[in-house]
Amino acid sequence: MNSPYITDSSYKNKVFTTSELQNTEYDTCTFTDCDFTSAFLTSTVFSECEFIDCNFSSAKIKNTAFKSVHFSNCKLLGTPFNASNPFLLEMTFHACNLSLASFYGLNLKNTTFTDCNLEKTDFTNTDLSGAILSHCNLYQTLFSGTNLEKADLTTAENLNISPEYNKVKGAKFSKENALGLLADYKIIIT
Repeated sequence: MNSPYITDSSYKNKVFTTSELQNTEYDTCTFTDCDFTSAFLTSTVFSECEFIDCNFSSAKIKNTAFKSVHFSNCKLLGTPFNASNPFLLEMTFHACNLSLASFYGLNLKNTTFTDCNLEKTDFTNTDLSGAILSHCNLYQTLFSGTNLEKADLTTAENLNISPEYNKVKGAKFSKENALGLLADYKIIIT
């Protein structure tokens, strides 16, 4: 039995919370004001899709593929992206709430996060080389074994990154947020 394939479709104000979208492929689709709260997206493929003002809180995304996907103003609280399919993974985020989300161990090279809340988000063992975290809140965000080489964090806020446990060569920081590189040393800067 072939998986359903849906292309060039738009969804607006649709509630997917009770629907199971498993094993469906969406190509160049747009989802606006859709609710995926607690939805089962297991083994779903989203290729070149856009999500605008959507809610993914508690969505089940095991083995879900996000290929060239753009999230704008979405609520992605606690989303376990680390459970998604890493093959051809490519996403961008604008004005999203990604608090408590997990990107553990993913390859997010050159990924752009703009105006996002990344509070308590897990980037452990994540490759963020060349990534842009523009005007993002990084309060208690976890960076450990993270590759931040050539990443741009010049406008990131509430930064706390240990250069001892992360790769930061060539990363860009502002003078103000560079103090977040020293937080682990418990030194006082006046």
